[in-house]
Amino acid sequence: MAETTSPRWVRDAPDTAALFVRMAALPDGPERDRLRQEAIAAWLPMAERISRRFRASGESPADLRQVAALALVNAVDRFDPELGFAFESFAVPTINGELKRHVRDHVWSLRIPRRDQELRSAVRSAQGRLEQRGTGGRFTLAELAVEAGLTEGEVRRGLDADGVHRTLSLDQPSAGLGELPLADTLGRADRTLDLVIDRQSLRPLLDALPEREKTVLYWRFFAGLTQKQIGARLGVSQMQISRILTRTCARLREQLLAPV
Repeated sequence: MAETTSPRWVRDAPDTAALFVRMAALPDGPERDRLRQEAIAAWLPMAERISRRFRASGESPADLRQVAALALVNAVDRFDPELGFAFESFAVPTINGELKRHVRDHVWSLRIPRRDQELRSAVRSAQGRLEQRGTGGRFTLAELAVEAGLTEGEVRRGLDADGVHRTLSLDQPSAGLGELPLADTLGRADRTLDLVIDRQSLRPLLDALPEREKTVLYWRFFAGLTQKQIGARLGVSQMQISRILTRTCARLREQLLAPV
């Protein structure tokens, strides 16, 4: 008969079946507490080993070990040997689930919908499988969608979500810019700020214009009409509109530059 190959975590699992049977038969008290601590101690190395699977999440190893240990305690307290399956079949999914929830709820720097987090995980897993097949990291969006069992739109959402898993410090040096911090590379000069005072000064002068000149300025500079189009609307020639614009703009400029 061919030898069956079990997962390593099954081969390394401590034999605590009899211990849980004894615990189930005891009432609450010192003896049951002693057996409970013995079961937790026996399975704690396994919990820590599972926590190491999440070391790439960005969470500290100490926090991951603590989450795994608490999940183990919860599994020990909830396990019922009379259900007929081994403790490892209950404990390992419990610990994995708690670690996944912890990473999902605490590690993300920016909170995004849970569906986007799930898509990110699915896309990263598909990328890993494709890379293991020797693609060298070169595959199309369509290939990634087929591998992940998602639509191309969902793959794009997963890829976008990957970029917000962790944020960068503004004090971090910028790539390719030596010691220049990231904060010094953000933003740009807003030239329109220099026009704020001019615009505020111009507002009362525009309000004081005759209605016809005000209408011509609006159609020309805000509505984008040509001088010919404005003339047609007012029933005058393009040349007359040109003279109105020239005369009005010159008067406004003179008023703006006049000493207070």
